[in-house]
Amino acid sequence: MSNSFAVAFIIIGVTFDLLGCLGLIRLPDIYNRLQAATKSVTLGTCAILFGVALEFGIINSGGIKALICILFVMFTSPTAAHALARGSHIRGFKLWEESVVDKLKKDREK
Repeated sequence: MSNSFAVAFIIIGVTFDLLGCLGLIRLPDIYNRLQAATKSVTLGTCAILFGVALEFGIINSGGIKALICILFVMFTSPTAAHALARGSHIRGFKLWEESVVDKLKKDREK
């Protein structure tokens, strides 16, 4: 029974990773691409790792390693995307012309 749950989580994770890759290709600027990559790929990778943990057994060493990797991805991926977006904005990469709000620009002008 847990094998079917593990396969389901892995399939869901691969689907989210695929959608994140499509977002990298289709979206217009670096900020939208970072948002798509961070949200979908983080969720997809965590789902794949959780499926692996279910397959190995959560109490087993492989399952514990997968759960530790989930925590690592959950902390580092959003932090890295934030740093990349902030650095890109400070460096002068323009937002998409149809973007509505630029809160960092407003904060830096104060």
